[in-house]
Amino acid sequence: MIAMPHRPAQRIGPFALARTLAWLRLCAIAGQSVAVLVCAWWMQLEIPLLPLLVGIGLLAVFSVFAAWRLTQPWPVREWETVGHIAVDTLVLGYLLYFTGGASNPFITLLLVPIALSAAALSVRAILAVSALAGFAYLVLLYWHVPLPMPMHDESHGGFSLHVAGMGVNFVISALLLGFFINRLAYALRGQQLEVQRVRERALRDEGILAIATQAAGAAHELNTPLSTMRTLLPELRREHAGDALLAEDLKLLEGQVDRCRTILREMVAFGKAQLSQEPERLSVTQFIHGCLERFQLLRPEAEVTLSMDEGTSHTVLRTPPGLRHALINLLNNAADASASRDSNAVALLVLREGGWLQLSVRDHGPGFASTGELALLGQSQKQSGLGIGLALAEATAERLNGELIAGNTEHGAEVCLRLPLAVIADH
Repeated sequence: MIAMPHRPAQRIGPFALARTLAWLRLCAIAGQSVAVLVCAWWMQLEIPLLPLLVGIGLLAVFSVFAAWRLTQPWPVREWETVGHIAVDTLVLGYLLYFTGGASNPFITLLLVPIALSAAALSVRAILAVSALAGFAYLVLLYWHVPLPMPMHDESHGGFSLHVAGMGVNFVISALLLGFFINRLAYALRGQQLEVQRVRERALRDEGILAIATQAAGAAHELNTPLSTMRTLLPELRREHAGDALLAEDLKLLEGQVDRCRTILREMVAFGKAQLSQEPERLSVTQFIHGCLERFQLLRPEAEVTLSMDEGTSHTVLRTPPGLRHALINLLNNAADASASRDSNAVALLVLREGGWLQLSVRDHGPGFASTGELALLGQSQKQSGLGIGLALAEATAERLNGELIAGNTEHGAEVCLRLPLAVIADH
């Protein structure tokens, strides 16, 4: 089975960057705390411990505020994300001021916010972040507290403090840039897939709109000849009342004309219902039997087998106008597929699974062509029809936050329309 659900893709933007910075900030607080304590207690460097801990504490307070902010409903603007970067840069500059300034090997960490913002913010914001980092570097180059040397340098294997710091800084920078830029690249790929999906949906909807426009024009034009035939057929029946065989054929034609007029009126009523967006309140049993009655009028030769459990049948739905037509389209496609194998059997299974209502339609046809084509709706080996039934059903599923699942069974094909009860159930 292959599903075609609607899944929003991850997006690159101020919110994604702010969330990435929130995780980075937690890592920075932990790393800075460990580094300060190791330098002060293990390496016995005479560094101003209290000011450094105060700076880390301020960053921790801001981290709590930023995490709370990301949970709020209002959107994260670009300038707000730049403000978060500014706080991180200023705190890092404050800590570097007390630990050697520009001579501290961790000075290159000022480049990390620039690298991250380059993937998510506008050029103006990137220039602002770069200017802030450059200003911090320039200040630390001339004003800083010199970093003292270890009291017993020989006990540390002869490695200089600067070289050891450069090694640690290289590892940290590689991990940060590798991991978080990979996350941003993944989000970019997801956004590209979302753009492609939206473009394909727009092309599909454009085709559906063109068909709907043609159908509306055809319905308007057909009304006149149908009215003419409806007027002439009774007169022809009266003129040929003696010919029983011809009168019977004319009566059949008259019934077909009335059926065509009824279909046109239903098309108009359906269009008005779509515009009003007023859903019908029906139980699952009423909805399903209404669909089957309509389908039997369209395809009287089809043999439909209905399977529905007792618990699902009493569920009350707020059915939108397009849902009935989507199910009828699936049944019609299944009937066409079964007819290609000289069979009229179609099965409809209705069940409730968790928070979903599943409408599964099975046929006894040749099934879908291949696994590769299964993801492309409408690629069944059906030889007749307009080929838009599955596309319309998929559009209805997307509009209701549902999904359309297509696959092959032992005897043919199965298409399952899954709809969330949170959207269509009458609570």
